[in-house]
Amino acid sequence: MLTRTLIIASLLLSSGVALADSSPSFVDRARVVSSTPIYQQINEPQRQCWNETINDTYQPQQRSYGGAILGGLVGGLLGNTVGQGNGRTAAAAVGAVTGALVGNNISNNGNGGGDYGPRQVQRCREVDNYHQVVSGYRVDYQYHGQDYNTTLPYDPGKYVNLDVSAVVAQQEPGGY
Repeated sequence: MLTRTLIIASLLLSSGVALADSSPSFVDRARVVSSTPIYQQINEPQRQCWNETINDTYQPQQRSYGGAILGGLVGGLLGNTVGQGNGRTAAAAVGAVTGALVGNNISNNGNGGGDYGPRQVQRCREVDNYHQVVSGYRVDYQYHGQDYNTTLPYDPGKYVNLDVSAVVAQQEPGGY
């Protein structure tokens, strides 16, 4: 029981000593002499796009030969019904060629396998967009006749609040 009491008493005494060593503090104000913004350069790239007209010489497309074959057969059969003798053979040949050309044109939408001429193309690029932002303030202030400076994330105005604490200076024995 005595041991426990001694331990508790020593803990209480040591915590009192620790409290006595902590320095008292208070808030005071100092006059701001100058507050200068600190700028930081930031890049926020932007995407710019525009349309251009280009002259294309050739754009290959998938060709279909089914229309030419079917057109040639139909044209040949129709030509065969016209005329007699050698005229019938010639009419069948002309009908087959004409039918093949017409069938090819219909099945390939009128183009011969590709587009010629101008067309619109979209072009894009990334463009740097630099601008400056305030990242803080260099503040010069006076406190009790002494000049000080610090960096703050905000502009303090005419006065800056200070946390002031008093600590006993350690001096050699027999000082002063």
